[in-house]
Amino acid sequence: EVQLVESGGGLVQAGGSLRLSCAASGFTFDDPVIGWFRQAPGKEREGVACISMTEETLYYAGSVKGRFTISSDRANNTAYLQMDSLKPEDTAVYYCAADRSSSMYYYCAGYGPMRYWGQGTQVTVSS
Repeated sequence: EVQLVESGGGLVQAGGSLRLSCAASGFTFDDPVIGWFRQAPGKEREGVACISMTEETLYYAGSVKGRFTISSDRANNTAYLQMDSLKPEDTAVYYCAADRSSSMYYYCAGYGPMRYWGQGTQVTVSS
């Protein structure tokens, strides 16, 4: 069974940086994609960034492009989300999720949920 464990959330001032990690295990397919999603109170969940762990194809939401960077360590099945120039509107619970990369854009653009999810980590950006 696929398991995902996030770490690295916390409280930061606007303009600051945080780095989230997602450690994955139990993949039974060889073309995983890992995505970061976030949900703020009263808002729908949105895809933030995704990375194909084999082809390193990337996806970014427009709201984070240029500020967030997704990367991966394939050997350790870990994905990272480097978040710079954070804004108060980035405050949310951030989740990592995984599925097969053949439907990467479908999942990351929010048309359907990935099958496997972590427990989430809180990111709070103060103004």
